[in-house]
Amino acid sequence: MKRRLYCFQLKRGVSISNHTNTYTKLLADLVKVDVVIDEEDKALILLSSLPDERYEIFVLILINERTSLSYSEVTIALVISS
Repeated sequence: MKRRLYCFQLKRGVSISNHTNTYTKLLADLVKVDVVIDEEDKALILLSSLPDERYEIFVLILINERTSLSYSEVTIALVISS
């Protein structure tokens, strides 16, 4: 399951809403087997799952001048921007 998390990528034709829902389900499945992932790591893995050609500027704007990120901030920003 951890491998699925770290290899998770937005697939062509999948909406951001569906992508984040799938990611959230994957995180919930990991919690069920006692895997703990830091909030900032959840956010960074989700941002890393987005293709650079479409989301590079979004990611740069989101992380610019921040000392930390939360998973909820990233998911809200993604939903609002889509």
